[in-house]
Amino acid sequence: MMVDALLWLSFGGPEGPAEVRPFLENVTRGRGVPPERLAEVEAHYQHFGGVSPINRLNQEAITAVRAELARRGIDLPVYFGNRNWHPMVEDTLATMAADGVRRALVFPTSAYGGYSACRQYHEDIARARASVGEGAPDLVKLRQFFDHPLFIAAVADAVRAAQAQVPPGSRLVFTAHSVPESADRASGPPDEGGHRYSRQIAEAARLVAVAVGVDSFDVVWQSRSGPPRIPWLSPDILDHVDTLHDAPGIVVSPIGFVSDHLEVVWDLDTEAAEKAAALGIPFARAATPNADPRFAEMVVSLVQEHLAEAEPAKLSAFPSAGCTLNGTLCAPLCCEPAKRPARP
Repeated sequence: MMVDALLWLSFGGPEGPAEVRPFLENVTRGRGVPPERLAEVEAHYQHFGGVSPINRLNQEAITAVRAELARRGIDLPVYFGNRNWHPMVEDTLATMAADGVRRALVFPTSAYGGYSACRQYHEDIARARASVGEGAPDLVKLRQFFDHPLFIAAVADAVRAAQAQVPPGSRLVFTAHSVPESADRASGPPDEGGHRYSRQIAEAARLVAVAVGVDSFDVVWQSRSGPPRIPWLSPDILDHVDTLHDAPGIVVSPIGFVSDHLEVVWDLDTEAAEKAAALGIPFARAATPNADPRFAEMVVSLVQEHLAEAEPAKLSAFPSAGCTLNGTLCAPLCCEPAKRPARP
């Protein structure tokens, strides 16, 4: 397949105190998030000066990918666009069109299926192309990569490094962003039975646990933001730490995240670490993989799957999914967003 560029498509984050509220309003628009929860999350950002680390980490990862492309002799410019904050993907795509790009691959910074993890990136692609209009480049989204050997290897080494910071026998706990139970039930094609998001998280955790030689581990959730009346995936990491009061230590691997979103540095490095300290439990958080050189290698290997029409590198039996043209769905009704109940 001939392509002209690679578009790095991410979530976005504020880079100053005045940007926090409008950023959060972009993120939560139409989702019925209570105002008090929005204020709570805004305070988390302001605790760090109103700056999320995500844009800087994305730029660092893009630099590494450009170097890896060059090392392999692949002449492919890399552009950066976000869903929720600047640089917005609509603006980036307009620049790409002006630069003469006609067909690009899209790397989404999410490894999994599900509405927020995959389908929403398809929607970003379709929205950006519609905003550019005639002459918008064709965009081919790269597949889900939760079971890519390089992704699993990078996460496994980060777990090993964290294990070295706590006593032997410390409990290994994997976390991912919680979603409404209804969204998880709807994730994946309907004929697959749903729950693709939570099943892929569980499989990635299993693959990492096997790699590090751990037989028993936990998969828990973090960062829920919806109304209390709506059930979300549980248990929450903070509740789970309470159940580990007899453990010699805790190692937390944020396997649902590829970089240090604010949810990682607040929910884990701040709240979970403080709760473990109050209980007298040694605590270590494993690094996210995007700073590992193998992450850039993985991105380029996903690109090469298209350039050379190679077989996907995978460690699980899950079907290869998430790769479509111009924002079309992987399958009819795939990861259909749940309809919110009408207010009484």
